[in-house]
Amino acid sequence: MMMRKRTFLLFLVCILSVSALLGGCSNGSGDDENTIQVWAMGEEGKKLDEIAKKFEEENPDIKVKVQAIPWENAHDKLLTAVASQKGPDVVQLGTTWMSEFADAGALVDLTEHMDDYPEFKPENYFDGAAQTMKYEDQIVGVPWYVETRVLYYRSDLLKEVGYNEPPATWDELKDASKKLADRGDKYYGLDIDRNDQIMPFIFAWQNGFEFDLDKQNLNLDSPEFNEAIQYYTSYFEEGISTTAEGMDIVQSFKDGVKPMFFSGPWMVNILNDQAPDLEGKWSITTMPKKEQVASSIGGSNFSIFSSSDKVEKSLKFISYMNDVDTQIEWFKMSNTLPSRVEAWEDETLKKDEKLAVFGEQLETAKASPQIQNWEVVGQELLNAIEKVTVGDADVEKELDKYRQKVEESMEE
Repeated sequence: MMMRKRTFLLFLVCILSVSALLGGCSNGSGDDENTIQVWAMGEEGKKLDEIAKKFEEENPDIKVKVQAIPWENAHDKLLTAVASQKGPDVVQLGTTWMSEFADAGALVDLTEHMDDYPEFKPENYFDGAAQTMKYEDQIVGVPWYVETRVLYYRSDLLKEVGYNEPPATWDELKDASKKLADRGDKYYGLDIDRNDQIMPFIFAWQNGFEFDLDKQNLNLDSPEFNEAIQYYTSYFEEGISTTAEGMDIVQSFKDGVKPMFFSGPWMVNILNDQAPDLEGKWSITTMPKKEQVASSIGGSNFSIFSSSDKVEKSLKFISYMNDVDTQIEWFKMSNTLPSRVEAWEDETLKKDEKLAVFGEQLETAKASPQIQNWEVVGQELLNAIEKVTVGDADVEKELDKYRQKVEESMEE
């Protein structure tokens, strides 16, 4: 996959060179100098037009054209836009995509604009979100909304096995999970999504692990990382978590088959809508601690395409979207969590017990490293773990093979 991306980027260079010889081309917002084009993904893209109209009311000299793009089509469409230099002015990027497009020279360096737009400064955002703003010595994006993982649990079933409070440490999580799994053959204690690339690293962060980008293997040979993966895989080896596919998490949670699982803020509304009978029987809490409380941070950033000739107008739009009041209004519209720390002082967020848990977790949430081959680093670890949990391979041997693949990908 890494070679495919590099080959494509070389292809981009050729395309851009030909474009330059032919006189270049303008961006996708057309000849109207007062219109900026914004590409936004998924459900957010469908709703963004509504709040963009409010921006236009406050900025009558700027028009906004929003194009909603499904997430499954977004990456290839963005690559095509880089090649043609006919992309948008403002683009929503998932946080794990920032380094790829920044490395391709597709994003405007916002460093020189920070004094004019103090709301863009990293200290306004959760530390993990601020990490996603930077690529090498550039600031290439501004956090728009964030998400993080927490622990969902059936409080009624935990009480039945002696836990009046949710597990707060690794030892408690393992003990509670074992007791829940011991209820019968069809029951498990903790559901771990084996397709979630970030989850093994969350355990590693909880154990004190940190990525070291100065090392070829990213510090993946550290004792903290090894111990975390041993702990992760032990849930499957001991039958506490299942490797079976196709079990709906909402139904399994309702039935008590999977009474604990990790997920993000979107799951709150899903459970409220699809499992109303569970009201008062479930809750959420921050991640369990080993050496530290830690989770991942995700979400989306706003960036400006380097092909844009409307940088100032684009900056004004991003500034408006990242105003504290706008972020709160956007949260009410979209149910996505604000990236600005100050927004969390609003009563709308503070008075909701479950939202407050996400706010607390965001304070210690970490971002995946801003490296081009993150997909390799994440997916190859899942592949190695699957050989252990499904194929009964030796975890140490598979981790050795994994580290070798990571080193090779870092050299490409």
